[in-house]
Amino acid sequence: MSANLILIVDDDSSVRRVMQMQLAEAGYEVLPAATGNEAYRLLMDRRPKLVITDLRMPDLDGIELLRRIAASEIQTTVIMITAFGSIETAVQAMRLGAYDYITKPIDYEALMLAVHRAMERQSLIDEVRNLRSALDQRYGFENIVGHSKSLLRVLEMASRVAQHDTTVLIQGETGTGKELLARAIHHNSRRVNRPFVTINCGAIPKDLIEAELFGYAKGAFTGASNSKPGRVEMADGGTLFLDEIGELPLESQVKLLRLIQHGEVERVGATATQTIHVRIIAATHRNLQAMVDDGTFREDLYYRLAVVPLSLPPLRERKEDIPELVEHLFHKAKERHGMQNVRVSPSVGAHFTGYRWPGNIREMENVIERMLVLSNGEEITEHDLPEELRSAPASLSKSLLLELPDEGISLENIERELLLRALEKFKGNQTQAARYLDISRRTLIYRMEKHGLRQSEEDDEQS
Repeated sequence: MSANLILIVDDDSSVRRVMQMQLAEAGYEVLPAATGNEAYRLLMDRRPKLVITDLRMPDLDGIELLRRIAASEIQTTVIMITAFGSIETAVQAMRLGAYDYITKPIDYEALMLAVHRAMERQSLIDEVRNLRSALDQRYGFENIVGHSKSLLRVLEMASRVAQHDTTVLIQGETGTGKELLARAIHHNSRRVNRPFVTINCGAIPKDLIEAELFGYAKGAFTGASNSKPGRVEMADGGTLFLDEIGELPLESQVKLLRLIQHGEVERVGATATQTIHVRIIAATHRNLQAMVDDGTFREDLYYRLAVVPLSLPPLRERKEDIPELVEHLFHKAKERHGMQNVRVSPSVGAHFTGYRWPGNIREMENVIERMLVLSNGEEITEHDLPEELRSAPASLSKSLLLELPDEGISLENIERELLLRALEKFKGNQTQAARYLDISRRTLIYRMEKHGLRQSEEDDEQS
């Protein structure tokens, strides 16, 4: 769509010529058409920003042309011109989507004023549409980069659950993109035009979390000179994202459970409850089931939150996604810092793939930004890599070497021995042992149970 293209439609050639001259003098690009059918073909081909059409034409009249425009995907503004000027005709045209109408004989001063207003309106519509497109790109599932099977399974489940108000629990290590997935679920839900409110349960002191989450009444505590709504009320009608839900104190968990079960919330210091309609999405890097077992997380709340559990895999379990992710993050960083011409040496990518990324995508994004801003501004090479990436193997050359006996070996025994050695190396710390073996902690526990290895040590994350 041209920024200032106007299509004029009239079977009177003299009217077309005068309108074309007036509009061209005002700086507009004009596309004339003598019939409704010709206008519709030009409309589909050139997509003008504004259509000025006569009402009465021999083949396809202005009302029918207006109907076709309304039924098409083309976003354009329409001004109707009629010699009859009846209220009924004007009302019909406006109901069908016309922005304005002008009567014949044409007052060209009034026409130009209507054109200027219509073009300003269409510019605003285009701006809103472009913003919506940018939001779709930013928060849609397509912005979660990667095509590994483990990631696609999560995205497929998320896209299905997005259409419902079901509570979702997103699990994953720090930096795996839990909030990005939560925003994508909200943005693809029926609540998209309502608020998305986030609160990090681990970033607020325990004695303030309840007031922050549920709000407080005037005089509830020293300094509460006015009532204040909490994040739950702010999210009414939309989505409340509870990040690091495992850090929520037990006393606050009771109120959250009441919200989920009954849709009710009570401000701190208040005596009355309020009804709130909000969708809950929670996220954590901790093992909530283990916390339930040791009494630090309510079992009833856990099952209310984990109606649909989604587990985002860490980068070390989706290494096939790393090259695409590196390219995506470099492009974003270069665009953000105005350094689009900086090249990235192909040798750099191998080190990104060989590194374990304990901080996952967030760590990768920070590393890429640091490399970019500290580079010479021309090319990023291996010399720009931080030490931890330079020492990461770019191939399998550092893989464990085994002597293979002629009589054969038991794969089960080797796996059991590796599990024992890794746990011994890290003094029973399951998280560190799992990272060392390049598997998830859940997989480690499964394999320990398979081999009858007792979990004698508590993981540091659960202590």
